[in-house]
Amino acid sequence: MGSEASSSGVRTPAKKRILKSPASPQAALAHDTLCLIFSFLDFIDLVHCSAVCKSWNCVISTSKLFQILYYNQKRCQSRSVLEESGCSEKTSKMFLKELALDSHRTSLQEGSIDIYQWKGHLARVNRCRMKMGLVLTGGDDKVMRLWSVKSYKCLEEYSVPDRARLIDFDFDESKIVSLVGTSIGIWRRNGQRNIFLSREGEIPKASCMCYVDPEAVVGCEDGRARFLDMYSRKWSKIVKIQNGPVTCISLSDTQMIVGGSSIGSITVSDLSSAQRVATLKSFGSAGISTLCVNPGSPLIFSGSTAGQACCWDLRTMRSVWQTRVSPNVIYSMNHLRDHTSTLVMGGIDGVLRVVDETSGKVLSSCILNQNTSGSICAEVSNKLSRKKGRRIAEDTRLELMPKASRPSINSLAVGFQKVVTTHDDNYIRVWKFRI
Repeated sequence: MGSEASSSGVRTPAKKRILKSPASPQAALAHDTLCLIFSFLDFIDLVHCSAVCKSWNCVISTSKLFQILYYNQKRCQSRSVLEESGCSEKTSKMFLKELALDSHRTSLQEGSIDIYQWKGHLARVNRCRMKMGLVLTGGDDKVMRLWSVKSYKCLEEYSVPDRARLIDFDFDESKIVSLVGTSIGIWRRNGQRNIFLSREGEIPKASCMCYVDPEAVVGCEDGRARFLDMYSRKWSKIVKIQNGPVTCISLSDTQMIVGGSSIGSITVSDLSSAQRVATLKSFGSAGISTLCVNPGSPLIFSGSTAGQACCWDLRTMRSVWQTRVSPNVIYSMNHLRDHTSTLVMGGIDGVLRVVDETSGKVLSSCILNQNTSGSICAEVSNKLSRKKGRRIAEDTRLELMPKASRPSINSLAVGFQKVVTTHDDNYIRVWKFRI
């Protein structure tokens, strides 16, 4: 009774036979009970529960919980609409994505703000990049460090060769690519580490870089972009993209290279033919200090040394909006990948601004609240502290605000309900937004 013989003569325990049997009334009851419990959870908790195990994920995906949350949020609780939407895995993922993006926008615009900060370098921190829950930072101390956004701990460290200045960098799962002095450096992340540097002096007066496998693209003061094939380690082409010095550069998903210049123009060139497609001129004569290309839409954004932000449509090569969002230079702008609603900007005035991508309207302006502080973790070489963020009115007179509450933002990166910023005061700050 406890077991039975299989065709191969091996006796199979009865316990396994029960697990393979059709769903029992007890299993159906457990499913209904879980549905009832899950219905009391909010979006974030529901996402966490869906990742616990396959059975919970199945219950959540097939019970329309994401759909119901979505329609409750949109105040569109029509039973007929829910019935038409179905409960397939595809629609569940669609509602999950919509809920996530709505939650992200709402938190940036009106949520509470916790700021976790620590001194991550010995000198000014110029750059940061964030991917996969990791943040790469670097600056004047000639060291790049990879941090966990969750634990705020340094996971890996990469030293820049002596006498070379770290200008720009980016990273992926397997490597770090950086612009160091007049050459490109590649650091392997996995396995045995080695460093490859292109020959010194091959890049005259480089100012910025970006990369999409297999090429790194470097913008130079002579108005040219130089392309390095990272596998053959050879320069594949040189393209004249600007009439003045290239200050920032970016690649779009449509094989376009976008370059900003100190003379205030933005050029769009075809990556395959190396031919210039269009020249976009912003109002005024201020130089272009930063660029942002949205992979989820045909829009590109720029910030200027005079605090102007502009948006263009790559399909028509025409301006969508232009507005002055800051009294002075915008150093960095970024958004959550595939999010086509909000853009985050920061610059010399130290105000973190959330801007509507479709209109250019400033939705929220945030600074540090110096009246709140509290050490939550202390180590020998790294002291982590937590502060509160404060939202200020758009017409606030910044000259009356203490400089300590708005240190200059040199670079920023955007993740889900969070923004990482780097500053002159050696600090790395993680702004966490909560609804």
